[in-house]
Amino acid sequence: MQREMTAHLVLDVTSPARLVLEVAVAGVHDPRESLAIVSAGRDVVAREVVDPHGTRLHVVDVGPGLLTVDYRAEVTGRAHQEPDVPADQLVYLRPSRYCESDVLAPTARSEFRGLAGVDLLAAVSSWVGTRLAYAPGSSLPTDGAVRTLLARRGVCRDFAHLVVALLRALDVPARLVAVYAPGLDPMDFHAVAEAYVEGRWRVVDATTLAPRSSLVRIATGRDASDTAFLSVHRGTATLRELTVSAVADTLPDDDVRELVSIG
Repeated sequence: MQREMTAHLVLDVTSPARLVLEVAVAGVHDPRESLAIVSAGRDVVAREVVDPHGTRLHVVDVGPGLLTVDYRAEVTGRAHQEPDVPADQLVYLRPSRYCESDVLAPTARSEFRGLAGVDLLAAVSSWVGTRLAYAPGSSLPTDGAVRTLLARRGVCRDFAHLVVALLRALDVPARLVAVYAPGLDPMDFHAVAEAYVEGRWRVVDATTLAPRSSLVRIATGRDASDTAFLSVHRGTATLRELTVSAVADTLPDDDVRELVSIG
């Protein structure tokens, strides 16, 4: 499988700012790529920081003015599988900012009692997918899994947060992954859940908006606080434009009852 991705961002920086971008394909994919950042008409060189999952954060310090980011990558074949890290199986059992697994534990145990493995992943995916409506613009950046369940609507990150919270409540390690998603409609950055089942991390996408085996990993973490495509750590900046594309030479079929790993 050959996949091509692009991301174009335009920001209005109104005071000196430190920006952190998570738009580059994770190092596990070995991409052919380019990244161009221009601030107030001048090229900017980003400092790359790589986390233990291969997430690549690009840090820039810029002054006021219009800032553009253009990223392009091509990935051929499947990614290297991430090494098994025992600590991850503990870290990703804990409640986190957007995945309140402790609060949702009674719901999870009531709805999915007795299920395990692929049956549990399929059941949680279907349960979340049938109870939430996919509605762009319906949620706030501060909404977590509990608020999403009460509202019964959200976008991909909200679906993923609820899946992660329910699985953690059932003692299944689960985490959030930001991805490029060939076949996604509407096209954007996409978020899915990963669960540790049968010795490997398996992807769960309750939106069913893109084939899971076509996904390309960008960032991996506890929830959206670890995987946002843009963070402003000081100063002020407003996102004015965002365009994302992701295509594959072949879009495979997808069966929610199959165990699939991101590659």
